[in-house]
Amino acid sequence: MNWGSASEFFAMGGHALYVWGSYGACALLMVVEPILARKRRSQALTELKREIRANQDSQDETTP
Repeated sequence: MNWGSASEFFAMGGHALYVWGSYGACALLMVVEPILARKRRSQALTELKREIRANQDSQDETTP
């Protein structure tokens, strides 16, 4: 495609809403995904630490 002006480029031949909406959704997901992954990792580490402490406590109670 050959556009005569910047406004024609941004209009995308009448498909601008779909094209720019897709770019926007992709950009949003690329920003949000690492944030959510970091949060899930932190929660998993917290849960593992809690389980380790619980196992150590139960072993301490059973050891004479």
